[in-house]
Amino acid sequence: MPPHHAEARIDLGAISENTELLRRTAPGAQVMGVVKADGYGHGMLPAARALLAGGATWLGTAFIDEALQLRAAGVDTPVVAWILPPGAPLASAIAAGIDLGVSTPELVDAIGLAARETGRPARVHLKADTGLNRGGVTAAQWPDTVAAAARAEADGLLRVTGLFSHFACSDEPGHASIGMQISAFHEALEIADKAGLRPEVRHLANSAAALTLPETHFDLIRPGIAGYGITPIPALTGTGLRPAMTLSARIALVKRVPEGSGVSYGHRYTTDRSTRLALVPVGYGDGVPRAATNTAEVLAAGRRRRIAGTVCMDQFMLDIGEDPAAAGDDAVLFGPGDRGEPTAQDWADALGTIPYEIVTRVGPRVPRTYTGA
Repeated sequence: MPPHHAEARIDLGAISENTELLRRTAPGAQVMGVVKADGYGHGMLPAARALLAGGATWLGTAFIDEALQLRAAGVDTPVVAWILPPGAPLASAIAAGIDLGVSTPELVDAIGLAARETGRPARVHLKADTGLNRGGVTAAQWPDTVAAAARAEADGLLRVTGLFSHFACSDEPGHASIGMQISAFHEALEIADKAGLRPEVRHLANSAAALTLPETHFDLIRPGIAGYGITPIPALTGTGLRPAMTLSARIALVKRVPEGSGVSYGHRYTTDRSTRLALVPVGYGDGVPRAATNTAEVLAAGRRRRIAGTVCMDQFMLDIGEDPAAAGDDAVLFGPGDRGEPTAQDWADALGTIPYEIVTRVGPRVPRTYTGA
């Protein structure tokens, strides 16, 4: 789509500066920049380059296909892909030098077979399930898994380059599970050490832990959303992080309607006076949640205004009253907040979700434009 429809403006300088700030937060630890889900909606390749410019020395993706896109673009930085469903292109990943996250014992054998096929040892990060109960090898299976990995390493089929886990509640400071998971991770590391594994990096800290739990920094921190300037703990202020994305669209038309006019599908908003309505040409087809109906705010015609009526696939309406506005004027859905516009956190609060979802769901019909080095 042409940029006059709408744009998600990405400040690459902010991404680099956020990364540098996070690196200073964890002295002695490397930084992994996470670029899964198209760089949290910011554009995977530009985001990756900005993260690296800020001092990241690793990149993280969810899937191998994402990591292969980085390699195809010439990014030769160490990359970890950590979700490997059945049929994942293991051999292609090994050939491209992509590190593979191992969350099941069976994957050790599967990766070993792929390494034989490729003629090159695989690089793997073994993931311990320390209490998130999502991906990761359970405590009961961990000893046998690390033993199998050690045998495969001795056979030249793989190299265990990382040991890692993931928090369940690090964004809830003081939660009882945090200490339990840290202890469980130390136990997993001890078992791996006794099995003879000597990884390059041990990593546990996500964005929240990187900012608040220095004892979890180990060799590498793995901030995701924080690299894009969004604080993972809403109550945590003064982090210095700067949001990188500003989502805006140009008003398509302004019209006057009389008092008592129902607006948009279902007439879920009715005007209480003669007023002017502005049409903003983005909707749930562009990632604006339909739940933002009569709820989320937008900066337009000089101040914040709540969306008036149902969010449609391609558009929503604003009641702008008598304030000056015309077709072609900007309506800013969210951004850093510098100009009084809502932030992604404001939208998340209004919709009962998290800002990760707000930025990640911005659709491909909205062009990304880039500023900053």
